[in-house]
Amino acid sequence: MNLLDARLHGFLDLVTVVVFLLAPFFFGLGGYVAAVAWGLAVIHLLMTLFTRFPLGIVKVIPFSIHGVVELVVGVVLVLAMPRLLRAGLGSPARTFFIGAGVAILVVWVLTRYREFPRP
Repeated sequence: MNLLDARLHGFLDLVTVVVFLLAPFFFGLGGYVAAVAWGLAVIHLLMTLFTRFPLGIVKVIPFSIHGVVELVVGVVLVLAMPRLLRAGLGSPARTFFIGAGVAILVVWVLTRYREFPRP
């Protein structure tokens, strides 16, 4: 659909980082499940900072590759993460990771991942 440009996508990436950081507190996630959420926050922040788009600082990852990574992460969060974490039906971990994956996939569908022109 291409409704989101690279700048707006970058801001949504930062929101995603904050959501992953705060999820253990709001969803009552503990132990290794909380560590997974915090690890995803760090990875998402690093990918955002290293992407070649307006909010990137180092600008080494092409924005199109950023999009491919987010597609894979979204699918893994929805389809595999609940099983990998052994999160049963109705568990807060399952609800959070599936919801986060769906949100990432929605942003992926709405984003225009053409390469952002270099200054």
